[in-house]
Amino acid sequence: MGWMSRFLAAVTFLAVGVIFSPETFGSTSPQDGQQHHHPKLLSFLKLAHLLCFSTAWGAALWVTFIGGIIMFKNLPRHQFGNLQSKMFPAYFSMVGVCCAVCVASFAYLHPWKTASMAHKYQLGFLLAAFAFNLTNLLVFTPMTIEMMKQRHKIEREAQIGEEVGWTKNQEVAKVNPKLAAMNKKFGMIHGLSSLANIMSFGSLAMHSWYLSGKINF
Repeated sequence: MGWMSRFLAAVTFLAVGVIFSPETFGSTSPQDGQQHHHPKLLSFLKLAHLLCFSTAWGAALWVTFIGGIIMFKNLPRHQFGNLQSKMFPAYFSMVGVCCAVCVASFAYLHPWKTASMAHKYQLGFLLAAFAFNLTNLLVFTPMTIEMMKQRHKIEREAQIGEEVGWTKNQEVAKVNPKLAAMNKKFGMIHGLSSLANIMSFGSLAMHSWYLSGKINF
């Protein structure tokens, strides 16, 4: 299925969802002190918030706990690294934009001066997720990619890197101080990037608990 077909399918399902939404049949009423908002604007902001949150949450879950692990266990290390160097900027950009939309929509629906303490905490979680992603995008990811390229060069000189797993790297590093030093630097920066990603994921997880409490079946 081509990109245009996928896009049209998504738009079609979205349109059907709007047609059969409670707002269409007039079965909803304003909640949480949101009576001053226009009903259509309220629905649009909630939809934007939900779609962007679910996209950020799903992407973070897949990249952090599923996709990355599968690729690492099945791809040659240099191929895996090169693929990650293309995916991570796109991943952090997408999640960052989604978090920004969530922050903006939530802040508009719950102005700081009139927001409850619970809403202020939730806005804080969303801001934290956005900040951690932005840090990864602008700071840690460029540094990680540059160090990865440098390490790949050292590994190619040692004729390793086309295998799956870290075994040969660790063996060569024992007798190659240059590679051992690069492994240490890369591990530190990659560790900080992973920590920022986990903190962002955790912040989104806290907000998911809040959203689940708002669902009425």
